[in-house]
Amino acid sequence: MTHMLKSALRAQALEVGFAAMGVCRPDAIPDAPARLARFLELDRHGQMAWMAERTAWRGNPAALWPDARSVIMLAEAYTPDHDPLAVLQRRDRAAISVYAQNRDYHDIVKKRLKRLGRWLLARAGGEIKVFVDTAPVMEKPLAQAAGLGWQGKHTNLLSRDLGNWVFLGAVFTTLELPADAPETERCGSCTACLDICPTRAFPAPFQLDARRCISYLTIEHHGPVDVALRPLMGNRIYGCDDCLAVCPWNKFARTASEARYAARDDLRAPALAELAALDDAGFRARFSGSPIKRIGRDRFVRNVLYAIGNSGDPGLRPAAAALTADPDATVADAARWAVARLDAARPLGSAPDDG
Repeated sequence: MTHMLKSALRAQALEVGFAAMGVCRPDAIPDAPARLARFLELDRHGQMAWMAERTAWRGNPAALWPDARSVIMLAEAYTPDHDPLAVLQRRDRAAISVYAQNRDYHDIVKKRLKRLGRWLLARAGGEIKVFVDTAPVMEKPLAQAAGLGWQGKHTNLLSRDLGNWVFLGAVFTTLELPADAPETERCGSCTACLDICPTRAFPAPFQLDARRCISYLTIEHHGPVDVALRPLMGNRIYGCDDCLAVCPWNKFARTASEARYAARDDLRAPALAELAALDDAGFRARFSGSPIKRIGRDRFVRNVLYAIGNSGDPGLRPAAAALTADPDATVADAARWAVARLDAARPLGSAPDDG
């Protein structure tokens, strides 16, 4: 009977828009607590203090909700329809991570999880809790335990069927469902993701030091970024897709079925000068409904100014110079750094372009 229920649940998961489903037990990741403890001990979480909180729950899903008997893991594809690395060569333009080029995936995935959960409750009873980056749940190890894929050398989940452009969600349930076999690691000798990382954020395969990761630096890190790391950020102003984009398993990536994940035209390669000019109201209006909105105007413009400083484009100097006295000290610091970088790159004897 439970096998029939699980089969029907999988069909329903695909119907509501998920690309894959797997099931594991809440105690299926016994090595997670030690891995998490080591990560925190090395301070590799940087300013993400929340990662050091409720570690007993984060490392042990069974402790998060003792009544849970099964964890249903869902994957949703957001595969881009363009080469996300191409914009890196357009130095007057901004590179925004693929997942943030349209609607906030949290909202979309959570609604789908709730739809699936309501179906399960109506069909079989029990209780459920749904999670998508909203609780101390280690989605990637659980997804591997549920057979959806494995954590690659870049620490992200990748799949033989989906590549690594996937969002993950979880439904915890008090129902006993048959568990799937865990997936095994299939990276082999490939080191493409490690080799391309601009900041060398991987101390070793399968390990990440968030303090050097451009996704962390542009999204989670507040205050000035280490001066030594700024030039390595290039024109990446929100996240970084380099390690995802080069994974050979993406040749099996499934096309994203959700239109709301398709890149907005104004976010594929927006002009840096235009973004630098955003005030708080303009920032909120432009990024309404986008995950970018949560970092706020000041952190966003800080990132834009680092990109301007890395552009080597003297035509962008006025955009940076206009912010050297910004009320936000970090923005003003980034603007001064950008101006100094552009001036240093200027041919000898030429005058600065102040517009």
